[in-house]
Amino acid sequence: MKIVGVAACTAGIAHTYLAKEKLVKAAEEAGHIVKIETQGTIGTEDELTTKEVAEADVVIIAADISITGRDRFKDKKVIQIPTHIAMKSPKALVKKIEDELNAATE
Repeated sequence: MKIVGVAACTAGIAHTYLAKEKLVKAAEEAGHIVKIETQGTIGTEDELTTKEVAEADVVIIAADISITGRDRFKDKKVIQIPTHIAMKSPKALVKKIEDELNAATE
């Protein structure tokens, strides 16, 4: 599965990067391709390309604030969660997404 996403917290510092790190690790350990963009106080980092978004099976938005560029995900399956879920239960989140996508293809 190809996963893309955006992480953004209210301060745009610690939780943004922790959420990204936890999501990437959980997805990679489950055998998925993943790229998470961060939006914070220093701007956007690891910005997703149009191709990456087009090829993604799912988009995870781990954010406590409004993110910019949300319209680029309009035709995608989007999972919206607060950053604390990405930090505390990333493996469970990835498993839930796998189950939902598998159920949708059956």
